[in-house]
Amino acid sequence: MALLLALFSSVLWGSADFEGGRMAKKFPAIAVTGASQALGLIVGIGIVLVTGEWRAPAFGLHGYFFPAVIAGVTGYLGLVALYAGLATGRMGVVSPISSLCAIIPVTVALISGEHLPTSTGIGIAIALVGAFCASGPEISQGLPFRPVLLAIGAAVGFGTALSFMARGSVSSALMTMVMMRITTLFISIGLAVKYRTVGGFAKSDLPRLIYIGAADFSANVLLGVASTKGLVSIVMVLGSLFPIMTAVLAYKILHERLHRIQYAGIVLAIAGVAIISAS
Repeated sequence: MALLLALFSSVLWGSADFEGGRMAKKFPAIAVTGASQALGLIVGIGIVLVTGEWRAPAFGLHGYFFPAVIAGVTGYLGLVALYAGLATGRMGVVSPISSLCAIIPVTVALISGEHLPTSTGIGIAIALVGAFCASGPEISQGLPFRPVLLAIGAAVGFGTALSFMARGSVSSALMTMVMMRITTLFISIGLAVKYRTVGGFAKSDLPRLIYIGAADFSANVLLGVASTKGLVSIVMVLGSLFPIMTAVLAYKILHERLHRIQYAGIVLAIAGVAIISAS
């Protein structure tokens, strides 16, 4: 169950990032992030009211509050960096590097005492290499400084957020994600006041923003739940396969041609998942 939840999380994340990257070509990345996160919060509050999950312990050693706030800040910074990087048009530079975000929570989990069979470790390594290659790294065209810097920022932000998401989910995955969105809402309001703009969105942009927010929120919840039902190191790797979905959508919708290395990456990712599942 944990593996399926993590994989579905990567599908939702990949599609949300695809739409977010497209919108960031037209609007400021900060505005896209803030608006989509606020709409995701509305979705989360609705689920909380229906489920009564607000009763989960917020503070204490295993509370969700502080991990969620830290995850909210670092995840927000990661999203801004990702959307800004994707908006440069160098998706083949930004997506592969950002997909390596799983290295941080995997390292934290292993240091914290998780033990993996050798075959599972091999599967994790193959899956990570597959996610990197499936994003179509444009190494042959050089590595421009700004997109690389943004990609590294996204990877660090996402990786740190994933680690704290897993920690907060011990108390409540849903409330951890809601608290993350509340944190990003305050950041967005502060930025909107400072720059005196909410992004200049039109009503026609609302459906896409709602989808980005809802898909991103749902992906976070699913990954948080998965981290409580399986090894964090495995779950986080499977959740980080989102660049594959982004690449597939770019191929289907934008008619971007997939390179040989991307096909090889998809095969490697599937092989890695298969090895992990068999283990």
